Amino acid sequence: MRVELVWSLAAGDVQQRWLEVEEGATIESALRACADFNLALDQFRIGIWGRVRPLATPLRDRDRIEVYRPLTVDPMEARRLRYAKRGERIVSRHRPKAGGG
Repeated sequence: MRVELVWSLAAGDVQQRWLEVEEGATIESALRACADFNLALDQFRIGIWGRVRPLATPLRDRDRIEVYRPLTVDPMEARRLRYAKRGERIVSRHRPKAGGG
């Protein structure tokens, strides 16, 4: 069966490979079978189609294995800094401005 492996070590540098694996293969066995992928598995979160999964998860045909690098900035803090830099008020779409009717 065929699965896709995608990883990125730096922003904008996305690596993608199609792998031929045997029926019953796990995420870990597929990663170890890829000659181009030589990263330490314990340093990254790994998922299938955007959902984090354990390495022992069996694969299905056409699965997309994704290797997620660690966050460098807390997403909420990054948002606060962006809006502070612009000088705008942070308004959530779930919470209207006061006096908005």
